[in-house]
Amino acid sequence: MSDQVSERPVPPSSIIADPAPLGLAGFAMTTFVLSISNTTIWPTAVAGAVALALAYGGGAQLLAGMWEFKRGNTFGALAFSSYGAFWIAYWYLSVHIIPSIPSSEAGEIPVIVGTFLLAWAIFTFYMTIAAMRVSGAVLLVFVLLTVTYVLLTIGAYHSSSSLNHAGGWVGVATAAAAWYASFAGVTNSTFGKTVLPTMPLAR
Repeated sequence: MSDQVSERPVPPSSIIADPAPLGLAGFAMTTFVLSISNTTIWPTAVAGAVALALAYGGGAQLLAGMWEFKRGNTFGALAFSSYGAFWIAYWYLSVHIIPSIPSSEAGEIPVIVGTFLLAWAIFTFYMTIAAMRVSGAVLLVFVLLTVTYVLLTIGAYHSSSSLNHAGGWVGVATAAAAWYASFAGVTNSTFGKTVLPTMPLAR
């Protein structure tokens, strides 16, 4: 997957490895754990998601974005840096902001969370358009992620458990797609050939 999130091939002499599998893995794992919580299969899994949001989904993915800047990959740099920042922001919102809201103002929480998610839905939508020139594997991740954000945004604004559950299930599918893209990237790189297809799209 060395080129699956690249706008152009990276010269073989590049001094750093492809950071995309790391960024995708960090995103996939954190999304999976949070989405499992949203489906209410294991509601308490949200605690694990908050921890992952700071370290793996946030920190590791942000680093992957910085390395993509080094490789000259605008799409990968923006995507990984932004979603790394998303997870760090989610951690801060969950650990510091929401718990500090007085009970008398608890009715504002749906608006806070809904607007937070809405902004990310907008960002993800236009990144989906850019992903149309990357690969089928990456495009699938962004399409599913856009649907996830839309469902969770509406669910947050209306305090709808059914929409949150639906968003959780689509989130699980998003995580699976991201894990596949990460798996393909590290496997193809390790074997030195295409073992798992990512369906590069025409440029």
